[in-house]
Amino acid sequence: MSSKKVVHFGPFEVTDQVIVDRFKNRSSSAHLSSSQVFYNTSLCFSLVNIKPILPGHVLVIPYRKVQRLTELTQDEVTDLFSTVQKVQKMLAKKYFGTETIAGKPEDGSFNITIQDGKFAGQTVPHVHCHIIPRTKDSTEGDGLYDRLQTEEGNVGGGFWDQNRPVQEGKFPRIEDSDRKPRSAEVMNEEAALYREQMSLLD
Repeated sequence: MSSKKVVHFGPFEVTDQVIVDRFKNRSSSAHLSSSQVFYNTSLCFSLVNIKPILPGHVLVIPYRKVQRLTELTQDEVTDLFSTVQKVQKMLAKKYFGTETIAGKPEDGSFNITIQDGKFAGQTVPHVHCHIIPRTKDSTEGDGLYDRLQTEEGNVGGGFWDQNRPVQEGKFPRIEDSDRKPRSAEVMNEEAALYREQMSLLD
């Protein structure tokens, strides 16, 4: 059975998609092309990141809007981390393989992180888990965590920037980072690719 559902990440609408109950009809799936969500379960969804730190940086988010991990139910926690594992397998195939051989999780590494509250750098008051693939040639190390704490990791700021009012008669705003929020078209294209890859895991 299909139903139309608007999905929010905190105060931001991230998709208007058709969701199919994959537990009743696992062979069916339907999505509108405007969706930045590439995978969903009954309790959470996976979203391409508007300002990825590294290629493949995505988010897994519970549907229920709560700020802290401790506010999730046991079922929500289980579903969240089961989805994280499944998304890792999909990302490994894409980022850790070669043109002819699909990658496996053990062919690379991942940073899995939750900024649990504003003092931990959380900019959208809605629990979300970052999944960041790390290839064998990655040299950044723990500097990635510093980047998550700066404007580069400001996911909420990236969404806000999409609708930032244009200032009239003033100097242009200078961003703290050279990294700009991606367009909806670029994010939709990436989500479509990941959605296809996730369907291969089911």
